[in-house]
Order: sequence, then structure tokens, then C-alpha cells
Amino acid sequence: MMARALIVRQVVPFLFGIACFGVLVVLIEFLIKTGLINRFIVPLPSEIWHSFGRIIVEEDVPSRFLLTCTEALVASLLLSVVGITLGVLLHRITLLRLATETWIAAMASAPLVLMYPLFLVIFGRSAWTIIMIGFVAALPPVILKTLEGLAGTRQVLINVGRSFKLTPSQLYWKIFFPAALPNIFVGVRLGMIFALINIVGVEFLINFGGLGQLVNELAERYDLPGTYAAICFVILVSVVFFIVTERIEQWLRPGT
Repeated sequence: MMARALIVRQVVPFLFGIACFGVLVVLIEFLIKTGLINRFIVPLPSEIWHSFGRIIVEEDVPSRFLLTCTEALVASLLLSVVGITLGVLLHRITLLRLATETWIAAMASAPLVLMYPLFLVIFGRSAWTIIMIGFVAALPPVILKTLEGLAGTRQVLINVGRSFKLTPSQLYWKIFFPAALPNIFVGVRLGMIFALINIVGVEFLINFGGLGQLVNELAERYDLPGTYAAICFVILVSVVFFIVTERIEQWLRPGT
């Protein structure tokens, strides 16, 4: 009975979401055909649907999709390791936190993608330029949410750890990190959003890489259905990464 209720609770919202999306597509198709939405700005959803097969075959979408996924994966791994480490460092060293926390927060809202000429000089017109811009742009939220999670650990948990005579490193691994994991995963998700936005944006700007370059090429040809179909593949990358992150969080926090 419990298993059935769990399945219903998971399947019904999913089906309802699909139904809402279908209604939205039909509504957009109707508005375009009646002239309320300019079809030279937004193509018919049916045209976008029919363009999927064409661009997959003609534009080598699988390899472009894999390249963008790889760039996003490498950037995500880098920002997770470096961001969490820096968050712990700021939590441990109060003077360093007071000196840099405001600057890190300011970086989160800065358009770091505009620094791509500097990264081009350093790394050349290569995938590493794209990865490093995504990494740097996504670093602040991971650092700040890690710091927030560690600083928000309840004092009673810390006192319990100290009563068992845990060493400082044991306190971090057994008390601070488990308590901070929800915030850390929020930071990683935010970082992945920042990373993917910047990765696709730089691919578009320098006309190099995966799906961002494809969007650029299709837009220059004024292939609107193909452009929107390519954007759908970009969204799919984001969906894949969020599902993977959710599964990792469930594995690390089985009680959630």
C-alpha cells in the first residue's frame, strides 16, 4: 500500500507537468497561427518538433551534446572540489572570511563572462577556456553556501561531538559536514546553473565547442526552428545534471 501511494505521489505530478506542457505548446501554436505571436520571432512548435531529426543528422548534435556535457561536468567537478574546500577554509580562518566574504558575494553578481578575451589569451581558443570561465563564474555560490552551512551547524551537535572528545578533523567529518550537506548541495546546484549558462554563452561568443556554437551557427543562418531545437538540447543538459545531482544527494543523505 505504501509503495503504491509512493508511486502515485511521484507519477501523478510528472503526468500533470507533461499535460501542462502539452497545453502550453498547443496554446502557443494557436497564438502563432492567429497572428498574435509573430512567427518570425517564435516559430511554430510543430516546426521545431520536425527540425529535431534534421539537426540531429545534419549538425552532429550527439557529439556537440557530449562535448557541452563534458565541459559542464569538468567545470562542476572543479567548482565542487575547490568551492567546498575554500568554504571550509573561510569557516576555519575568521580573519580570511571577514576580509574576502563581501568580495566573493560581489563576484556572484558580476558578469564574469565578459572576461572571455582574457581567458582566450591564457588558454587559447579551446575547451579549457570554456571550462575555466564556467568554473570561475560558478565558484562564489558554492563557497558561500558551504560557509553558510558550516556556520549554521547547531551548537548542540558541536557540544555532543566535543563531549565524545572528537578531534577538530573528526568534528568536521562527523558533525559539520553532515549538517552542512543540504546547503552545500544547494550551492552546487546554483553553481551548476551559473556554469552551464556561462559555458553555453562562451561557446556562442567564441563560436567554438558544442551546443552554444550550434545555436550561433543556426541563428546566423536564420534557421529559427533549428535554433529553438538546439536550445531544447541545452535545456536537456541542465535536466540531466540536475537529475544526477539529486541522485548523488539521495545517496549521501539516504534519509531525505
